[in-house]
Parts: sequence; structure tokens; C-alpha cells
Amino acid sequence: MLRKTLAALVALLAVTTFGNAQNADQPAPARPTLKSEAIINGEIVRIGDLIDNAGIVASVPIFRSPDLGCTGTVSADTVLDAVRKHALVGVETGGLSEVVVTRASRTIPTGDLEEAIKRTLATRYELGPTKDIVVNFARDSRTIFVDPSAKGEPRVTQIDFDSRSGRFDAMVEIPAVTGKRSVVPVSGRAAATVEVATVLQVLERGSIIRDADVSMERHPRNEVGRDVITKREDIVGLAVRAPLQAGRPIRAAELMRPDLVQRNEAVTLVYEVPGILLTVRGKAIDSGSKGDVINVLNEQSKRMAQGVIIGPGRVAVYTGSPRVASNSTTGSSGDGENR
Repeated sequence: MLRKTLAALVALLAVTTFGNAQNADQPAPARPTLKSEAIINGEIVRIGDLIDNAGIVASVPIFRSPDLGCTGTVSADTVLDAVRKHALVGVETGGLSEVVVTRASRTIPTGDLEEAIKRTLATRYELGPTKDIVVNFARDSRTIFVDPSAKGEPRVTQIDFDSRSGRFDAMVEIPAVTGKRSVVPVSGRAAATVEVATVLQVLERGSIIRDADVSMERHPRNEVGRDVITKREDIVGLAVRAPLQAGRPIRAAELMRPDLVQRNEAVTLVYEVPGILLTVRGKAIDSGSKGDVINVLNEQSKRMAQGVIIGPGRVAVYTGSPRVASNSTTGSSGDGENR
């Protein structure tokens, strides 16, 4: 009996020693450690978001997360108090006094938002092509953040538009892959515009408009008259009838063909009859542009006549009713009077 008891004790000691040896070979469980920062997906902050090696309580919610796109802080003491309620103790803080928490988000590009508003206004309020609509968001409109899973294009679900003031208030929806939608309010002003010709600096009467003087700018369509110039080529080379102010839409009535002949200017008088073309010196009594009929003085005969301006400093004179002379030279020419 004594031998059996001793054998049992030896066996028990061997098993205990072997078991302790096995436990000694296994690493000790990792200690829960406080994180310095965390990025949260969703509205809830869980223990595992703030503490590594939180074990079975990692998925337990303890705080609400910041707003989309925002970052906040929570003190280390507050975190430790919150997890202690769930039997998580002995957390290693590493000397941290707080944890930085950021809510993950996606920013909606302003251009995408503008296009969504333009398309809706063009369709519902007939403002014309989207390229002619200008949208300005209200100053208090903040950058729009949505859930990272929101991958779809912005879509306007509701909009109110005042055509007189141009103000709009809209609700924009951004679909998410998960099926959860983000709906955000936006406001601002919008207007249908037209591209018009303006000048870059003040031009005085009689100035000839050069290509470098012209700037094409967009102005609200309801502020622009029907007679404004909308093409650069329709203004270059013309003369200013009255002083033009920089940046103001130019109307057709403010322009004129440039004077090719100035009053009292020395000109060449061209007399043409079938088979003969003669030129003499003369003086313009009036000023005018190409095609205008003006009074001229033949300086050789001292007689007054009428003629049609055919080019810079050249006037075609006829004994009958004035008509535009041909620039071709036939027959003979010389200084004299065709009388």
C-alpha cells in the first residue's frame, strides 16, 4: 500500500513538472496597449479602435465618433474609465495623455457638385446649356464630407430656385456602395450667362480696336441686351463711336467703321470713265469710312465735287451719280482733270 501511494505521488509530480515546463515555453499574453491615434469608420468608437490587444471586448462600443471629416481628442483617463467598466484593466498607456480620433470620410469635389446643380437647373428651369450656367456656392457652405463607401455621383433630389435673385437651395444625395445614402444641403446663386466682348482698357472715340484690346467675358444673360457683341471677330478692326469703358459689354451701336479719310486731309481723287483713269490731288471736306460719300475739293481746278471713299486717302469722283470705282487701272493715267 505504501509503495502504491509513493508511486502515485511520483507520477503526479512528473505530470505537474511537465505541465509547468510546457507553460514556460508559451509566450505570455500581449498586454492591452493604448493607441496614440485612431481612424474610425462609422459613427461608433469601439474599444478595439483605441486599445490594441483588447481581447473579447474589442468590439464593445464606448463613444460616438466625430463628425465626418473631423478630428477630435479623448483623454487617456477617460478611455481607461470607459474600458474598466468592461473588465479591461492593466492597460499600458505608454505615457500618453490623450488619443487623437479621426472620422474617415470622402470629400466631394466642388466641380462634381457644380455640375449636378447645373444639370438640374438646365433641365427644370430651362437655363440653357450647362456650359453657360455659372454657380457660386454660399460662403457658409462648408466642404462636403461623406462616408468613404459613398462612391456614386452627386444627384440633386430637391431644389428651389428664384429666377430673379438667382438664389437656390438644394439637397444633394451621394449613393453609397453599402446602400446607405448621404444627403447634404447646399445653397448659393446661379445664373445663365452669355460670353460677350469687352475691352481691357478705356478706348477713346475714333480708336481702332485691335485683337489685343479685346477680352471675352461671361455676364448674366438677363443683364445683357440683344445688341451686344458676342464674337471677337465682330469687333476687331472697327472704330469706337464713343468712349468705351473696360470690362463693360460692348453694343453694336457703340462701334463704327473706321474713318479712312479725315476732314481737311490731303487725298487722291480718282476720275474714271470707260477706258480712262485719272488721278489728281485734292482735299477732303468731310471725314468718312469706306463706301461713304463725302465732299472733296479738286485743288487744281478749285472746284467742289462728291466722291466715294474707296481706300485710305483715296476718293473716287464721277461727273454723274457717285458709284464705287474699280481699283483696276485701264487706259492711261496721269495728273489732270476729267472734264
